[in-house]
Amino acid sequence: MFGSFGAQEIILILVLVLVLFGAKRIPEIMRGFGEGIREFKSASQKAMDEIDEATRVEPAKPAPRPAAPAAPPPPAAPPPAPEEAPKVES
Repeated sequence: MFGSFGAQEIILILVLVLVLFGAKRIPEIMRGFGEGIREFKSASQKAMDEIDEATRVEPAKPAPRPAAPAAPPPPAAPPPAPEEAPKVES
């Protein structure tokens, strides 16, 4: 129904715009329209960059290798014998 415009419809629309706004005003309107599109693209690119930065996954760092096993510790000395309490004779 309204999906396709023919050449006659487009020409009619352009003539109406020219009559309504005048030849001097149309370049100003188009310039403002272009600046608006440029600003929109810039803002959307900044938003996409922020989203990408927020969702960026840092590469996993490899796990540190365990150090070579050291020599086994020397055997522990036997614990000292408990001292006996002196005997008290009564």
